[in-house]
Amino acid sequence: MRIAPLSLFVSAALLSVSVWAQDTATVTAIESERSEKQAELDRYTQILDKHVAEEARLQSQLELLRSNSTELDKEKNQALDAMNDLYRRLIDDPSIDISSAQMRYQQSVADHKANKEDIAMQLAAIASHRKDIEQIRVSKHTLVNTLASLKDQLSTARVERLRNEFTREGTLEVEHTINCKRTETLAACEQRGQQLGLQKATKRFIDQIFANLTEQRAVEPKRHLAGAQVQVVSSHVIGSAFSGQGNYSVNLSVTMRGDVNNSRLCGLLALDNRFCSEYGTPLSVGYQASYPTTFSDSQLTFKDELDKPTPSVPSVTAMQPKTEIKSQIIQQSPQDRQVDLTLRSNVYDDEVFIDGVSYGSTKLVVSVPLGSYDIEIRKLGYESYKARVDVRRARTINAKLIKKPESIAAPTPKREQVERQVAVQKSVTPNLVENKVVIIPAGSFQMGDLTGNGLANERPVVEKVLSHSYAMQSNEVTVAEFRQFIISTGYQTEAEKGTGCAHYKNGEPIWESEYNWSNPGFEQAENFPVVCVTYEDAKAYANWLSAEQGIQYRLPNEVEWEYAARAGTSSEYPWGNEIGRGLANCGWCGSEWSNKSPSPVGEFSPNNYGLYDTVGNVWEWTQKRASQDDVTVRGGAWNFAPSLARVSTRLALAPDFRANYIGFRLVRER
Repeated sequence: MRIAPLSLFVSAALLSVSVWAQDTATVTAIESERSEKQAELDRYTQILDKHVAEEARLQSQLELLRSNSTELDKEKNQALDAMNDLYRRLIDDPSIDISSAQMRYQQSVADHKANKEDIAMQLAAIASHRKDIEQIRVSKHTLVNTLASLKDQLSTARVERLRNEFTREGTLEVEHTINCKRTETLAACEQRGQQLGLQKATKRFIDQIFANLTEQRAVEPKRHLAGAQVQVVSSHVIGSAFSGQGNYSVNLSVTMRGDVNNSRLCGLLALDNRFCSEYGTPLSVGYQASYPTTFSDSQLTFKDELDKPTPSVPSVTAMQPKTEIKSQIIQQSPQDRQVDLTLRSNVYDDEVFIDGVSYGSTKLVVSVPLGSYDIEIRKLGYESYKARVDVRRARTINAKLIKKPESIAAPTPKREQVERQVAVQKSVTPNLVENKVVIIPAGSFQMGDLTGNGLANERPVVEKVLSHSYAMQSNEVTVAEFRQFIISTGYQTEAEKGTGCAHYKNGEPIWESEYNWSNPGFEQAENFPVVCVTYEDAKAYANWLSAEQGIQYRLPNEVEWEYAARAGTSSEYPWGNEIGRGLANCGWCGSEWSNKSPSPVGEFSPNNYGLYDTVGNVWEWTQKRASQDDVTVRGGAWNFAPSLARVSTRLALAPDFRANYIGFRLVRER
């Protein structure tokens, strides 16, 4: 009996069904939460717009009150002069009535006083309104970060759902009939019929997998790129028979498991490849080698015409009709079997050598026969990673390259050095990182959201021209550098004087009174970027450094910052439009510090101008214009989503805001 396609999966697939349902529920839950957060963000945006409009109205009223104050002061002085004149005349003529002049003066004084009180009340109302606006803005930034995080979670959940849908397991019954060739034995005809029946089952199985994908419309056009496979777990003959006309019919029950090239899942869903980088490679995870017969999507072509070539199968002895048998499994020689070897490292632009042969840079996925290999990963300025790897199954090697202490390409001291020096930091306060300045050449660029993926405040895109070159610190200002400033001046930051410093807890900004630049809520070394500093704290440091060196330092304005961060590129990040993994320290970016703390400055490759950490690590204060009340921070941070670490992303904050994810770097005047 031929089984209808819709009844393809039977009892063996019941567990998978629950997995699919769970995957879909996860995706649905994330989508629902995204929808709720987006609605909340929209409400905050509307509230903020109303508050901003109200603040503008209050400012307009304040200007009117101040303008009126001038007129009232003038009226008060005129009334006083008139009353004084009448007093002088009263000496010669006691009959003069001065009551009207007194009333005029009294009224002018009262009006002037009332106007001053109105101005004070207006200023208080504006100040209160400003606090509300800043709180709404911080909440908006939190929601933007949450939405970006949920977007990443959704992408991960979609990939996981697709992977599970491709790896379904089920049992299928198929019936197949062939004409026996005159030149073949009954056993050969029987085996050929079973093999063709097996091919029919696998083809129908993989067709049904694609037909039942949740995102079938998106994936089906890219089917040829999926690398989909079917693994035959087991098969047996339910019934078979020869007819008098030389036909052989067989009814097979085949248990199969689907598989897919995991590294291609992101391409099927049009997602950033970083969401697939943690997956293994086909037929390598969680499967036993008992049933090695597999069919790829491109191999599943059913042929049953006598004039078509037949598959090569092992010879078997003749079998009696209608006898239940185990299907023959084609065993693959261990020497011929290839598995995927995946190599990653913590640096950018490295070089991989396998048995002395260069294979390019990481991330690298290469298919190799089973065996042992000498692996070496090199990068100038780093100690090479070397290992002898025994490859018996698909493997992933995560190499960590260590910077050479004296390397020009790696000036940042390593943690071992830092720990030795921290013990004496209070007496000598060593500058553990030489924060060199790099020259940013003059030029022009397009500023703003060039790809259409940004926030509303990144638009419209405008052309900016920088007529003169300028110098910028290559690294964010470190704890060691800031400590020198504190010891030299006795300066007390606003976090130390006020309510502490903000940090994220369960996705919300929380103020912690004990947090400040030296105690930010995470373990930090002297070569970490200083955080928990306000805009004014950063300016105070710049003024001190200017006096120390006799050269003017200041915060970069937004145009200078974005131009330097772009470094001649028009992409979202210095290396392209995808964040990748392990290329920067931002939330969910794959570094060892992501969502934990800032990283030491200079841990990642610089951009084309020699600037480090313009992507992630900590947000950086920029110089505000005279007309601005708020200050903009740029660059993203270790606990903010990758989409907020794009070169054009900008967040507006109050000048007195401080958090353990905000720092700064300076521009040096030339």
